[in-house]
Order: sequence, then structure tokens, then C-alpha cells
Amino acid sequence: MGDQQDNIVLDPTLAAFAPDSDLKSLGVTHFIGIGGAGMSVLAEMLHEHGVNVQGSDRAANAKTQHLQDAGVTVFVGQDAHNVEGADTVVYSSAIKPDNPEIVAAAERGANIVHRSDILALLMSQGRAVTVAGAHGKSTTSSLLAHILRTGGAGQLADPSYAIGASIQGPDGTTLDGGHAGAGDVLVAEADESDGSFAKYRPTIAIITNAEADHLDHYGTAERYRAAFVDHAGHAVDHVIMCVDDEGARKVLRALDPRVAERTIAYTTATRSELGDLNGAMLVEISSEQEDRATGVERFVLDLPARLTGEARVLPVELSIPGLHNARNATAAIIAAILLGMDPDVAAQSAHSFLGAARRFQIRGQQDGVTVVDDYAHHPTEIAALLDATRRRYPDASIRVLFQPHLFSRTKFFAPQFAKALDKADDVIVTGIFPAREKQEDFPDITAQTIVDEAKRLGDGDDWISAEEDMALAAQMMAMRAESGDVILTVGAGDITKMAPVVLHALEARFSGNGQ
Repeated sequence: MGDQQDNIVLDPTLAAFAPDSDLKSLGVTHFIGIGGAGMSVLAEMLHEHGVNVQGSDRAANAKTQHLQDAGVTVFVGQDAHNVEGADTVVYSSAIKPDNPEIVAAAERGANIVHRSDILALLMSQGRAVTVAGAHGKSTTSSLLAHILRTGGAGQLADPSYAIGASIQGPDGTTLDGGHAGAGDVLVAEADESDGSFAKYRPTIAIITNAEADHLDHYGTAERYRAAFVDHAGHAVDHVIMCVDDEGARKVLRALDPRVAERTIAYTTATRSELGDLNGAMLVEISSEQEDRATGVERFVLDLPARLTGEARVLPVELSIPGLHNARNATAAIIAAILLGMDPDVAAQSAHSFLGAARRFQIRGQQDGVTVVDDYAHHPTEIAALLDATRRRYPDASIRVLFQPHLFSRTKFFAPQFAKALDKADDVIVTGIFPAREKQEDFPDITAQTIVDEAKRLGDGDDWISAEEDMALAAQMMAMRAESGDVILTVGAGDITKMAPVVLHALEARFSGNGQ
């Protein structure tokens, strides 16, 4: 078996299926790590399409239970015997070649495919809209799915979607991020982290930004942007791109002119400020101050005649805060229009969207302290989150529990993290969430790395500190908060578990039990 393991190469950038393949070619399909956010969505979609789906995960969770309730066989623990009857075995980039199920599948001659191959196969069944970018993917794709579900008619009314996050529903409910609808549209996040989005051939490709990230895979910002140029070139009909981001402007200018002329660029700037747009159509966003009494974010879109038949101004109101969300909503509305929806209906549908789970999700209030949970894990995302928080709560002290995600990202962006977090009044950086990485490979990178960078900014260290134990950090933050403050739990790891810890600590403190 050792020789077999040595010969196994898992390359997520290699396409596993011919363009004319269909779902019938999959046979019994086994997902390794089926309880993960991205994998569980695809497994459920295939199951709803009638594919015989099974999978395994190291431990049971809410997603594995949901799949089991739907009739999917889920093995707890990963073992070679789990793949004995599988024709197709699906892995994610977190799975290594020595995984026992990978080794057994290779020995049996099963078709071993990356999760992106399954998503590409699903895209080929109808019209697909992908959403790529360093940040904003989940919110933009969730918002587009919501607009189509609430305002669409005919083939637009029941879209399929594969989103790596749940969606906040009314009255505190949560909608799953995956659904196989009866319509002909699939909305999907296009994860650029491992280069696998090069396989996709969407009808419409949305690029929210191209700010350098995942440099552990790409090596340089230039290679990262080149991957977006390639991705945009695969869009069958249109590309929708935010050009407020310098990286995205460089991508736009590098596009083949035939692709650029099919591109709709959207921006909060003016054409004169942007410079060369390589022939792309432009949609300008005019933002207004958020209505603090109602929490409504208002802005106006200047839609050109090339997009809607006649030039017009479209007012939009959002229930989610921040200029970054005005950008996200603009991309979703433009995509809905291109798919055939009336602009006014698209804008009205956007208003009732409450956000993707863990995107400015208010988890509770206790004695005047508001606790908000957010997935932000890139410096630009954190800066946008804190700007949005300050916009909605202008008089509050903003306190942040930040859990860095990946040692490599912390190493690459420590100064940028420090600068972004400086927008808060009080910050505790907790232990780094390793995900696929190991501390021993980055012995000098810890929570203190960001604190040290903050000191180098020259602002002192009274506003930021490090505490490896996130539960202790949560209790410390609760003890420092006062009525009117906002506490944010921020990061892409398991820091979300600390929101109820903070609320409980606040309750104990203010009731006197914490004295």
C-alpha cells in the first residue's frame, strides 16, 4: 500500500469530466469530508438530482445529520471499507493523498475527482452564475439566490445554489446553503484558493475583487490575478466585476478585448477616476448615509442603456449594512437583470435579504451590549466590517475578538491585519485557527505576531492584546464591555462558538453572578 500512496497525485486543477458528461456518469458517489460546508452542499444537490450519494467524515455534525435525514448514508470516521461500492470518490483540497479512502479508491480504480469537478458538472446542466473573489462571495451569491427565489418567475423562480454558507432567514431561522431547484439557473461560489475555478464555464461570472490572497498557493499577486483573467475568459455570456479594487482593475485591463466588451464593471467611483476600462460597460453606485433609525442602507445605481434598454436610475434599499454590501448587492442585481428579471423587482427583492450566516449576524443583546458574529478573515474584509459597524453604531465602543485563519495568511498579512483592526476600540487576538496547516511549520507565527505589528504602527498597545485561549478571551471581553458597546466575534474558524460564551458572561456579570 505504501507504493500506491506514493504514486497518488491529487491535483484540483485537472478536469475530470469531458464537457458533454452528465450526472448519470457518476454512479455511486462518495464524498470524503461530507460534513464540510462546501462538500455537504454538493452532496445534497446530487442527491436531489437522483444520484446515489454517500460519504464520510471524521465526526458527526449538524450537516451530516441533515444529510442522513434526507436519506444519504454517512459513515462517521474515514476507513478504506467506506468506498468499497463507490464508482466516484470526491475529495476537497483539505484531503491528502494518504487518506485511507483515497488510497482504497485508487486501488479499486474508482474515479477520484475534486469537488470542483462536481460543481462544474452541475453547472453544465443549465445557466450558471459563479461568484469569485477574495471576499464577498458568500454574501453576493446568497443575495442573488434570494433575489431569484423571492422575485423570480418561471425558470428564475426556483434556482439551484451551492453556497459555502447558510443564509439568514426571517425570525432567526437559517436556510441551508445548498438547494437543487426546478429552475434552469445555478448560483455557485467559485473558490479561487486552489486554482480549481479554472474548470468552470459559467453563463455569467461575477468577480467581487481580485485582492491578493491565498499566496501559499499562487506565490505572487501577479499569478493570483492571472487566474482571474483566465476565469473571466471562460464566461460564456457576461462578466460582472467590481472595479473599486485595484487588483480587479488590473484584471479588467488584462482581459482579451472580446471578453472585456462583455464585461459590466460596477463602482462607487466615477469613470474619470478609474481610467482605462478596456471597453467595459460601467454601472455607477451613488451611496447615501445609512438610516440609523431603521438600519436601512440606501444607494442608487446608474444603469446604462446597454444593460436595460434605456438609461435609468435604480434606487436600492438594503437591510444589511455597509458600502461593501452595496457593492455585493449591485453585482447580484446586475446578474438578475442579465438573467431576465425586471430591475425594479430585483431591487425590491434585495431589500428583504438578511445576510448569509456569519455575515454581520447579530447573535444577541445583553444589558445594552450587542454581540455580532462575522466571517471576515482577510484584512480588507475586517476593515469593511468595522466601517459598517461604525456606520450602524456610530456612538458605540467597538470591541473585537479576532481569530486569525491560517498561519500562512497571518504571516503574509500581519501588518494589514493590524492596520484594519486599528479601526476598533478594543481588540483581543486569539489563537490562530490552523485549518489545513500545522503550527510546527510556522513556529514564529502566533496571535502575538499581529499585536507586535500593531505596536510597530506607533499607536501603542493599549487597544490590542493577544490571548491564545479564545474562551478566556471571550470572558475577558465581556468583563470590559459597557452598555451601548458592540462586541464582534470575527474569523473563519470556530470563533463563532464564542458568541454565546460572551452573552452568557455578560448575563452573569450584569446579574451580579459574575462578581
